[in-house]
Order: sequence, then structure tokens, then C-alpha cells
Amino acid sequence: MKKRILLSLCLCAGLLGMNALAAEQRYVGGDISLLPQYEAHNSYYKDANGKKINDMVTWFVESCGWNTFRVRIFVQPDGTDPAVCQTTEYVAALGKRIKDAGAYFMLDFHYSDTWMDATHIQAPAAWKGSSDAEMAEHVGTYTHQVLQAMKQADATPDLVQVGNEIMYGMCGIKVAPYDKQDSNWSGYLGLLKAGCDAVRDELPEAKIIIHTDRPTNTGYNKYYYQKLIDGGVDFDIIGLSYYPFWHGYLTDEQVQAKSDKNNLVKAIKQLATDFPEKKVHIVECAYNFQYWPADGTFNYDTRDVWANTVQGQYNFVKDLVDALKPLENVGGINYWFPEEAGNGDDTNWSTSKGTVIESWLNRGFWNEAATQSGHAINRTAAPTADKPAEDVCAPYYMKYFVQDYPSGIQSVAEGQVPATRKIFRNGQIMIIKGDKMFDLLGQEQ
Repeated sequence: MKKRILLSLCLCAGLLGMNALAAEQRYVGGDISLLPQYEAHNSYYKDANGKKINDMVTWFVESCGWNTFRVRIFVQPDGTDPAVCQTTEYVAALGKRIKDAGAYFMLDFHYSDTWMDATHIQAPAAWKGSSDAEMAEHVGTYTHQVLQAMKQADATPDLVQVGNEIMYGMCGIKVAPYDKQDSNWSGYLGLLKAGCDAVRDELPEAKIIIHTDRPTNTGYNKYYYQKLIDGGVDFDIIGLSYYPFWHGYLTDEQVQAKSDKNNLVKAIKQLATDFPEKKVHIVECAYNFQYWPADGTFNYDTRDVWANTVQGQYNFVKDLVDALKPLENVGGINYWFPEEAGNGDDTNWSTSKGTVIESWLNRGFWNEAATQSGHAINRTAAPTADKPAEDVCAPYYMKYFVQDYPSGIQSVAEGQVPATRKIFRNGQIMIIKGDKMFDLLGQEQ
């Protein structure tokens, strides 16, 4: 705790000062579950100035103003995907590293041997064949065991996700966010209560997150979370995944000409009405900086707002921060897999498999292709005195969710992305329009 307080004071002095919202424990950061694997396989990263980053966790905290890191955990990784490697021991070591850096640690329970999400709700192999009551007991016992291990390793989580994208079920028990005859709500609620009760027992001060993946569907959100509250599930935070290519646009302005008017800001405002006592965290988000599948993989083609380029990725992150910062019920933003850096720099392609991941997602903050000097960070231009790193690199900009904007930037209307903004540069007022800067005479700078 003393280290965290000292680190916060240093950030206040060196990084423009913390916003008053930070007193409400706003969280900003990313899911870095594969960082140790990349480091173990000879991958390293460069900052906005092209310099090698010696310790990524410390760099995110000190250079980017991040204060939170999320790490997933699996019961017994089944070996089918190299990215599913997060055992209790692995997570405890990374969690301690996060805590030693003075940051908050978010633990993401998958309660599975591989990915759990809306289309994968399988139970761990060792738990299969259990009754509903036995499955709940497994969840509770396992949660206790993991949290005890984290505490013993000096890696005590500050936030705990009981399940990952679980709107449609968990551990083989199916539900739906609408009236559906075969939904097993009794068994499902038993799982969540067992997990949440274990967190309360082990970590009374930790915040509990229930994470879903239909962020822009206001009807589904209300139905699902009301079911949990009515069923006696004890949780603090509504956690949402938000990927525009899966879930749609960000603001009302972006959907004015669209047939689908759903958008993230609209949905979050509705959550404030439906569940005023709950904070909302974007626990996952990301955007492509290159490549866009042409086979209809994605639900939405949002390239009319954010191109699949480095500039487009930067604009997405900036727009997300600017739109959510004024919303009082939003407590956190976490970018998913910012450390993506290809398949692992020691990959042997004779095996046709990567050592860290098997195929590129193209959504991280670094170029997957390594040079002899490491992986270059995505930047729209080289930073200068007049255009610092936060103006050209997305991870640097994320700090503004918890910190004040630089002096001179106009406040952002609630839930809006500013079309223009004013900043001070070298004692002069400049106007930013998109990715261009003009003086008061209209001359582009």
C-alpha cells in the first residue's frame, strides 16, 4: 500500500496529475496475460522514441499512466492453444509483479481448461459429470484455493472476475439473456453465488465483476443482470467486452445514418438507469491496426469511423476514452492483449505453430514483425516537443481516463467524441481537428 501511494504521488508530479475521478478508484490498463510468454520467447518491445523497454509493467505504469492489469486463469490448461497457459503458478508470479509495480491486479477466472466465452461454456475436464450442486462446490473450492495461493504469493487481487463472458452460461450450465425454456437459472446462479461468496470470504475488500459480451444490447443487459440481482448474486461491477467489429459503434452521432441505433454510450447510460448502484467497466476492448477479414467474420464494418490502420486504432482508443470519461457510472477501461507481438520471436515455423500464439490478431499496440532491435510500437508519427507521445501512441493516451487532460483542452460533453478541441502549444492556442492541427488563423501546423 505504501508503494502504491508513493507511486501515485510520483505520477501526479510527473504525468500531469491525477483527475479527481481517480479518488473514486477509476481504473485504466490492459490484459497482459501473455506478456511473460513473449518475454520468455525472446520478444521485447520499444517505446514511442524507439528505445528498448526494460520492464513492460513498470513502463505501462510510469510512461502511460496505467494503474490496472488483468490476467486470466485456467483450471488445468489443456494444451490445445499455446495462449492458454495461465496456471495458478504462472498467474501468481505475474500478479506479484503487478503488485510490486504499485498497480491494481484484476484476476479473470475462466473456470475452464480453455477459453470460456459466449460460445464456449464447457466445464473443466476434472469437473465434468458433476451435478449442479457439485459443480457449484467445485467453483467455490477452486476459487478459495486460487485466492489463497495469490495471497501467499503477495499477489492479492484487487478486482476479481467470476467468469469470463458468461451471459450464455458457465461450466456446462446454459442460460440466455431472454426467456428461454431450457435455461438452467437455478444451477447457473448457484455457480455464481459460490464463486462470489468465496471471493468475499478470502478478499473482503476486493471488487467483484460479472463479465458479459453483449454490451450494446440494452434489453439483454437488463434481463441478465436483473436475474443475478434477484437471484442473490453478490457483485459490485458490471464488466463488458467492447469490440466495435463485433458490437457496433460508440456514440449516437456515429449511428445517425445507420439502421441499427444501438451503441455503447447509449447502453451504458441505460445501465446507469437500470442499475444505478453498479459501476460499469470495459474489461476488454481492442481494434485492428492492420488486416480486416473479408469473409464476413465480423458483425460490423466500422472502418467508416476507424480505419484498420495505426491511425485508426489510435483514433478508436482516443474516442473511447473521450466518450466514456464523462460518464459517472464508468469505472474502468482495459485494453485486451496490448502486448501482442507476433507468434514469439523464437518460433520454429517447421512446426507450423507459434510458440506464444498461433495466428496474428493485429490488435495489439506493437508491430508483430520483429526487427533485430525489437518490436516497434504503433505510432502515427515520431513524438516531438509539440506532439508528445500521447498524441501519437494509443497506450499513452489512455491515461486521460484517470488523469486531467492537458491544460487548454476543452471538456468533452457527456458521451460525445469532440469533433474539435483546443490545446496550448508553445504559448499559443491551437485547434485540433481529427489528426490535423491549425493555428487561430486556420494555418495547418
